[in-house]
Amino acid sequence: MTYLVNDKCIKCKLMDCVEVCPVDCFYEGKNMLVIKPDECIDCGVCEPECPVDAIISDNDDNQGKWLDINKKYADIWPNISEKKDPPTDHEKFRDVEDKYEKYFKENLE
Repeated sequence: MTYLVNDKCIKCKLMDCVEVCPVDCFYEGKNMLVIKPDECIDCGVCEPECPVDAIISDNDDNQGKWLDINKKYADIWPNISEKKDPPTDHEKFRDVEDKYEKYFKENLE
């Protein structure tokens, strides 16, 4: 089992999870974080730290969508090991549905 970040993180990026991760397996994109599944040690300390419930077990990723997204972008985006300030407007996006389809940014050159 591993943990994954889903679209609830998009435009929120609160980063409480980054602060507690013992192996620094989070990677930062323009408007969300992902977890590198091969680095995650399945400790689970990040999951309860996320105030928007954006971290899930891969057992809860029914069709593998979030596993594929986390794998892909963890190989592209830079590693992050320290908490940063969230976007200033993060509160207004907290309960928005379908954020991946509406707001996801690859931030690839």
